[in-house]
Amino acid sequence: MHDPREPHLAALKRILRYIRGTLHLGLLLRPSTSTDLVVYTDADWAGCPDTRKSTLGYAVFLGGNLVSWSKRRNTVSRSSAEAEYRAVANGVAEATWLRQLLLELHALLRRATLLYCDNISAVYMTSNPIQHQRTKHIEIDLHFVREQVAIGDLCVLHVPTSSQYADIFTKGLPSSVFTEFRSSLYVQSGWRFDCGGRVRIGALWAGHGPGTQAYLPCLLNVIVNRNSTTLSTHMEC
Repeated sequence: MHDPREPHLAALKRILRYIRGTLHLGLLLRPSTSTDLVVYTDADWAGCPDTRKSTLGYAVFLGGNLVSWSKRRNTVSRSSAEAEYRAVANGVAEATWLRQLLLELHALLRRATLLYCDNISAVYMTSNPIQHQRTKHIEIDLHFVREQVAIGDLCVLHVPTSSQYADIFTKGLPSSVFTEFRSSLYVQSGWRFDCGGRVRIGALWAGHGPGTQAYLPCLLNVIVNRNSTTLSTHMEC
């Protein structure tokens, strides 16, 4: 930003046009009969042209509803597998916190968290201790994820890139793919209560930021509690 040029101004204008054209969109939350926790993680290896840092992202679904997401630029990774595994570790850390939060809310999850990653090497590293000797630089993340797999709270699976919704947080996508993934995250137009017990909320209010832990219990109650009368009471918190 110390020396902005025409390409930077063009990118800024494009962002502002997108925001102006999507003010009607919000995040859809709806009561669900399922309380399964599903995580999608992805990384754009060495995507920054200036620092070659990797961009990591994850999306966490509870009962089919997006409840948490993040995008961050990590340190420089020496391989795509390392970058993807660090993204997996970030997603696992978030899922572990959510499982504990749900336990405190007396909403016990009966199934292991499913985590989807589109990098086969990263998936193998979650359960293959033989590779530890070649991956000592990410040993803490390895042991952290493997511990969750070993105790049965987590299952890491491979997902094709065409179904990797976390891609939307890590890299630029073609318009058709971006729109499809955005819809898969339940970002839709308008927000209101309706007689079916659904609620749409503004995307900024539901965003992942410093205040997330303060209002996330309210969102989880909306999803887990299937009584539409109770729904509005929880949202007032």
